[in-house]
Amino acid sequence: MEFRRINGLPPYVFAIINQLRDEARQAGRDVVDMGFGNPDIPSPEIAVEKLAEAARNPRNHRYSASKGIPKLRLAISNLYLRRFGVELDPDSEVVATIGAKEGLSHLMWTLVGPGDTALVPTPSYPIHIYAPLFAGADVQQVRLGPDQDFFANLMNSWESTWPRPRGIVFSFPHNPTTECVDIAWMTRLVEFAREHDVILVHDFAYSDTSFDGYQPPSIMQVPGAKDVSVEFYTLTKSFSMAGWRMAFMVGNPQIVAALTKLKSYLDYGTFQPIQIASIVALNEAPDYPKEVNEIYQSRRNALCDGLNRFGWQVTPPKGTMFVWAPIPEPYAEMGSLEFAKFLVTEAEVATSPGVGFGKGGEGFVRFALIENEQRIGQAVRNLRRSLTKLG
Repeated sequence: MEFRRINGLPPYVFAIINQLRDEARQAGRDVVDMGFGNPDIPSPEIAVEKLAEAARNPRNHRYSASKGIPKLRLAISNLYLRRFGVELDPDSEVVATIGAKEGLSHLMWTLVGPGDTALVPTPSYPIHIYAPLFAGADVQQVRLGPDQDFFANLMNSWESTWPRPRGIVFSFPHNPTTECVDIAWMTRLVEFAREHDVILVHDFAYSDTSFDGYQPPSIMQVPGAKDVSVEFYTLTKSFSMAGWRMAFMVGNPQIVAALTKLKSYLDYGTFQPIQIASIVALNEAPDYPKEVNEIYQSRRNALCDGLNRFGWQVTPPKGTMFVWAPIPEPYAEMGSLEFAKFLVTEAEVATSPGVGFGKGGEGFVRFALIENEQRIGQAVRNLRRSLTKLG
């Protein structure tokens, strides 16, 4: 049979690592899984209790509001005011989405189509690259990384692309590279977008996952950002509510209205008890992201200190729940996929190969901080034993 849209998708390289991991575990080997960024920290207990209570009420079993119930949109508006000093109209500048991936993918249907181009970082979280492609647009991948001037690269891509790109999709703190920016950087981008009529789409997945005093800026903090920008905020990492699929798009009211209209044809919103429990998380557990963040920082320190001690030089990230590690020089010629396979089979440690995040990811592997410190210590010992070329 012939299919549309999926035929052009490359092989999902992460599945190769997952298969090797599963085969090793079936053979009785204890693989430390630091590949898939699937949070292991429990969700706020107060939200879990409210979910159970709301699920027992049959009135909540009916269809809900596609754009999110009013008190939920008010709760995220209040969070933005508390956290970033940004005022949002919950009726016109907020729409709830069934996770950020759903929201971003459907947003692209309203913003780009055949003949349009979007600028997207490489490497990048895969849906950032493929959501515009699913909508029929072209994607110009822009290099981002430790040795790159991403803003200059964006400007060069803009100038060399015709017709001019319609939108820019980006995310800071960045997955997978963990690169971070400040409010001055965001301001430069907003000024450029306003001058050239470009739509900015910021995936703010790691809004609360930052270390060493760094505070990630919301693009909504930039004066005039609402003229050209929207931002996705999710409870996945901040509140460790990954499986709940609860996120929001905020910002430009015309773009919010466009996504709201499209979603009204596609879904009836997240299960209402989840929305109700999310209100409780946002309003009554405001410090939970700090508790989650402290756990990730301890894990980051354990992994980075351990790797650096035996000669695998990595830079501790200022944000995200990942460590973006360059392949050590004695193993560089293997490439990221073969090196990640080697780590599973020889060191019993699963990572994500950089090439899975786009062409700009080659030469790296990504560690996800989803194991406790004891397991991270075990992973470090396994790696030290197996990477014999590091001495």
